[in-house]
Amino acid sequence: MQRHKILWADDEIDLLKPHILFLTSKGYDITPVNSGADAIEQCEVANYDIVFLDENMPGMTGLETLAQIKTQKPNLPVVMITKSEEEHIMEQAIGSQIADYLIKPLNPNQILLSVKKILENKRLVSEKTTLNYQQEFRNLSMAYNDRLDHEQWADIYKKLIYWELALDSSENKDMREMLESQKAEANKYFCDFIMDAYEHWIKDPKAEKPLLSNQLMLKKVFPLLANPEPVFFILIDNLRYDQWKIIEPMISEYFTVEEESTYYSILPTTTEFARNSIFSGLMPSDMQKNHPDLWVDDDEETGRNLNEDKFLEHQLKRNRLDAKMSYHKIIHTNQGKTLLDNINNLMSNKLNVIVYNFVDMLSHARTDIAMIRELAPDEPAYRSITKSWFLHSPLFDIIKKIAEKKVRLVITTDHGTIRVQRPYKIIGDKETNTNLRYKQGKNLTFDEKNIYFTRKPENLMLPKRNLTTTYVFTKEDYFLAYPNNFNYYVNYYKDTFQHGGISLEEMIIPFISLSPKQ
Repeated sequence: MQRHKILWADDEIDLLKPHILFLTSKGYDITPVNSGADAIEQCEVANYDIVFLDENMPGMTGLETLAQIKTQKPNLPVVMITKSEEEHIMEQAIGSQIADYLIKPLNPNQILLSVKKILENKRLVSEKTTLNYQQEFRNLSMAYNDRLDHEQWADIYKKLIYWELALDSSENKDMREMLESQKAEANKYFCDFIMDAYEHWIKDPKAEKPLLSNQLMLKKVFPLLANPEPVFFILIDNLRYDQWKIIEPMISEYFTVEEESTYYSILPTTTEFARNSIFSGLMPSDMQKNHPDLWVDDDEETGRNLNEDKFLEHQLKRNRLDAKMSYHKIIHTNQGKTLLDNINNLMSNKLNVIVYNFVDMLSHARTDIAMIRELAPDEPAYRSITKSWFLHSPLFDIIKKIAEKKVRLVITTDHGTIRVQRPYKIIGDKETNTNLRYKQGKNLTFDEKNIYFTRKPENLMLPKRNLTTTYVFTKEDYFLAYPNNFNYYVNYYKDTFQHGGISLEEMIIPFISLSPKQ
């Protein structure tokens, strides 16, 4: 077992021998010195895992010593020890990025706790997390065998994400693989649940069902317009629940989370269907029927999403809401910077809608660009890129600027994505759409096993191009592939993030309501 090396600087170091002997007995090697200058010299000639630094030493003070040590080795953990409880000394030490702050007289166990917290925190947390997940594993697996409703499935998904994030930093590869297997099993049962329940949700107005895309504005956003403050509604395309949990700590520095919930995306879980449903307040077949001028019959998602602002205006009027609104779609960084500069001008609007497309572009870039695949080879890395982007994005700057105002902020998405692994053969004509997770067409040929399909789109309130239109939805981690050039197609798209089908990741998505902390 590795023996950690500790440098301890104190002008009364001889009086600390009992503590030094105690730490030595616990497996730590201690180098004692009696001045700040000696501590700096030792840091120059040897490597240490941690430094204990007395603040009140003659000659060079602890704070002065700390500053020089941090200049040499900025990542070396330093624990400041002092007799003083003066606030300004604590603030200076904390501002200099100390690892801990101890006040004399010292207690041996207090010192040991500080050392373990700094040097062994990752190992101890990993071991405890692994133990706790092992205890939870059986409970989650047994739950799948029960007849769960939509709320229980949302709870299970949140628990799986909790453990997934907790195990991200764990060095126990076996536990992460066990969780991946359990998540795949959960998706299998969830897809069976959706195949059994979804048509009933759509056809029966009285069915016990979750909040769906077409009811999101009416049930969650429009009620907020009754309050005096403006509402900022930010929709981040493709934002999964786990990605929300990654950026939540950054946002929580500026906002208080008033509500964190989930809702279900409609099928297909694509931008053209789900997002238009949010803004129109309608199911796709009603959009086609009631607004043929806005529902563009175009295979390209961007073509069908050119009228979101108009759909929203119609929905506001239909619900007799005379609310002044703005709508901004951000695709490029410069558009985000322009909106940031214009935030003050939006405060006179009752509702400000911002659609931010980066996460969607990230998933597509990961498919098309080899370097992005290298940077995000798995789920933890994909989340890490999301976090890094958000931290340095105009969107985060926009959110921080909004936090200075008296507003209500809503963050949500239209659907999630899933990393696809298994191909599913299908044959279609040239008019069949290009999405890998669902197909619609009149001449589709496929194995009807292990897939969700309907030859009556009206039962799912989906538009029909012709009398024989069929919709086919993949489930779990399958993706649709044509037999022509099959191997090349599979190798290109396997392990990419896609959406349009049925999975926990695509359908159960976050809705967050926040208020500024100031």
